[in-house]
Amino acid sequence: MPADTSDTVEVMDFPEHIEVRSDVMMGKPCLKGTRIPVYLILEKLAAGETSQDILAAYPQLGPEHVKASLEYAARLAADEIVLANQ
Repeated sequence: MPADTSDTVEVMDFPEHIEVRSDVMMGKPCLKGTRIPVYLILEKLAAGETSQDILAAYPQLGPEHVKASLEYAARLAADEIVLANQ
């Protein structure tokens, strides 16, 4: 009989340039050393802004921060479970 894993919580390893701190942005994942939440970068990319646009608007960021944001989103999507209505 398989073990009951319903109470198991999986901990995510964050990409190198992303951190979560309870005292910054209410614990939302942010780009390391900033108060810029990862979701903001993802929303800007989804809205059509380029990496270059984002880097120009946030000079404290580098291309590695944008890449880390995409990596974070990919990890979330890979582990997502969707229950479809049929």
